[in-house]
Amino acid sequence: MTQIENFISQFPDKTISVSVYDLETNQEININADVLMHPASVMKVPVMMEVFRLAQAGTLSLDDEIELYNSFHSIVDNSQYQLNIDDDSDKTLYTKIGEKETIRELNRLMIIRSSNLATNVLMDKVGTKAINDFIQALGIKDMTVLRLIEDKLAYGLGINNAFSARATTYMMRLIAEGKVVSKQASDEMIQVMLGQEFNESIPALLPKDVKVAHKTGWNEDLFHDSGIVFPPNRKPYAITLFTDGFPENDNSQAHKCMAEVSKLVYESIIK
Repeated sequence: MTQIENFISQFPDKTISVSVYDLETNQEININADVLMHPASVMKVPVMMEVFRLAQAGTLSLDDEIELYNSFHSIVDNSQYQLNIDDDSDKTLYTKIGEKETIRELNRLMIIRSSNLATNVLMDKVGTKAINDFIQALGIKDMTVLRLIEDKLAYGLGINNAFSARATTYMMRLIAEGKVVSKQASDEMIQVMLGQEFNESIPALLPKDVKVAHKTGWNEDLFHDSGIVFPPNRKPYAITLFTDGFPENDNSQAHKCMAEVSKLVYESIIK
């Protein structure tokens, strides 16, 4: 932990939150872990959890199809807004507006490519209140989902989703332990997150035989990564890295910082 703290001290003008829980030893690392931040796209994991909860309950099927659309309502005044394809890391769904796609595929694109369009369609389907209620039912504190992606009217008024790193690691720990919905559902969610296509942070400097199921997020000068790390021949550990203050126009700095912290965490756990 001292090594990690010493490394973080090199960035006095940045906020860097670290939270780790090792399922093998039950040991924790928490540095600035209770700072609430805008979670950016890390909030898409609780959306996935609610989708799987409803699937388990039989309220929907992952193979149900939803017609794609790009018109959403602000939480502030119910006014309509659209997502900008240029601000979305997945462009594929925008060419399919009016066509149908399965909930399973929308969920996959929401996680592995961080599709904003898939996220908002799914959030409309399941409801933000239901997502937030499930977070509370799981006993996850300091985690609130209030609104859809790119609700700029709400954002301008400071009405935002808010997570702490400690809360996010606890969420990942519950998934790793098979306690979110069911063991089968948790394992399926892990499989989805193992397909993550943005791997510049937590996995970047880890050995090649280490698998990482994770979800990234970024918004202006916020860069985050959270997931479950699977070293060979032992139980995994849950890790969350949140950063605030790295320049938006050079995200490589944030990625390098998180990759190095992730490596230090790995080396402190795998001795």
